[in-house]
Amino acid sequence: MTFGERCTQIRKRKKVSQADMGKLLSIDGDAYGRYERDEVKPSIDMAVKISNALMVSLDFLVGKTDLELDNNMLKRIQEVSNMDEQDKEHVFSLLDAFIAKTRLKGLI
Repeated sequence: MTFGERCTQIRKRKKVSQADMGKLLSIDGDAYGRYERDEVKPSIDMAVKISNALMVSLDFLVGKTDLELDNNMLKRIQEVSNMDEQDKEHVFSLLDAFIAKTRLKGLI
């Protein structure tokens, strides 16, 4: 999936128009539409603004990962990464237990 396709998918899911995206980015909605149609590649600065406006990671938008991390998830990951090692291990133990429980239910 391309940068533009990912932007389109997320924007539509959030029910935001191209014109509204343009306003959020301080550009014309038609200019934003060219990014979605992959007619123009955004600058690094504009790509960052787009990822912030859509509240997803830039890695997801550029296709570096298929894991769509929203800003809330990224914030939580950052908070865990700032913990001391013992606290991280506690968080990981809890997370591992929930993952195992979910696997047993056949949900993942």
